[in-house]
Amino acid sequence: MQGNDQQTDTGAVLRSGREILLQAFNWESHKHDWWRKLEKKVADIAKSGFTTAWLPPPTNSFAPEGYLPQNLYDLNSSYGSEQLLRALLEKMRQYNVRAMADIVINHRVGTTKGHGGMYNRYDGVPLSWDERAVTSCTGGLGNRSTGDNFNGVPNIDHTQHFVRKDITAWLQWLRKNVGFQDFRFDFARGYSPKYVKEYIEGAKPIFSVGEYWDSCNYNGHFLEYNQDSHRQRIVNWIDLTGQLSAAFDFTTKGILQEAVKGQFWRLRDPQGKPPGVMGWWPSRAVTFIDNHDTGSTQAHWPFPSDHIMEGYAYLLTHPGMPTVFYDHFYDWGNSIHEQIVKLIDIRKHQDIHSRSSIKIFEAQPNLYSAIIGEKVCMKIGDGSWCPAGKEWTLATCGHRYAVWQK
Repeated sequence: MQGNDQQTDTGAVLRSGREILLQAFNWESHKHDWWRKLEKKVADIAKSGFTTAWLPPPTNSFAPEGYLPQNLYDLNSSYGSEQLLRALLEKMRQYNVRAMADIVINHRVGTTKGHGGMYNRYDGVPLSWDERAVTSCTGGLGNRSTGDNFNGVPNIDHTQHFVRKDITAWLQWLRKNVGFQDFRFDFARGYSPKYVKEYIEGAKPIFSVGEYWDSCNYNGHFLEYNQDSHRQRIVNWIDLTGQLSAAFDFTTKGILQEAVKGQFWRLRDPQGKPPGVMGWWPSRAVTFIDNHDTGSTQAHWPFPSDHIMEGYAYLLTHPGMPTVFYDHFYDWGNSIHEQIVKLIDIRKHQDIHSRSSIKIFEAQPNLYSAIIGEKVCMKIGDGSWCPAGKEWTLATCGHRYAVWQK
């Protein structure tokens, strides 16, 4: 199913920089007949202005959330049947919202015991690899991992040519036959980014984003002001994908969720720029405030819930490519849904994009303000501020945030 891809060229979306993502699931979605439920929301997702919706892993998995795959070609999962998934993707195609597949290729649950009595073989299912496909560090006969280990399950050895050939063919199938257009690479720390480059070149998704998540710099519980080494690691990862993939801006998330607690001085780095990946390489930075790991019912690293609109006022007016989390958009009440839609609307009408210029005016404990592009300015925090000049009109405001436009 080719569909009406707005851009078939992998680089066009990154060059344009006008993406707005919806993470269209949370940690509990597998309990709720998800493909059918989402299909009813496609019209609203499109109308709200999202360009792509990140869906949970489509393959059958040992854990219902989808992150322990075994037979990659089995699209019957706890989220629904293959038929329901294909119906959802077809509806998204009709509404011009791209579907982003969650690509879990760092690890794979074995089907049979092999070397050392471990479940490190894949007999009896498509991609029937032997122990050579599993890294030596996780009980296989392959080479050492080219990244970090995901513990408790066989990690895939991407140095093996036969493995990469099979993964590329599977990604091409998701892209051409199933109807996914975009990819999100799960646990991207687990294998070398040069393989992400090869997979993108082979399967030609329209847009890709990697989850390169490691810890920010903390001094005890105190987040350090300087997170340059953290954002540098994400930037290095992007660079080594041949600049073909974007990455989630975990640096911005970590800083922003401290800043909104009355530490807005954090939002300007010593060079006067935004302090996350957004400040260094905005055309590859996918910004977000929470996801299924950091928020939802896992809440490993949650954004303070009474400040999420300040968070969205920042993301949706700023450079980079913003992501809205399903829970905030659909489960936190109509008022928040409408406020987010309004901010998306301003972003689109004023043509803010990933590379828009930014000038930060204030970064004090209780106030942050900035002008983005030439025609939007904003403030967050409980300090008072407004732009000088009669040409500015208030575009929207809410609890502790305001946006003006020309």
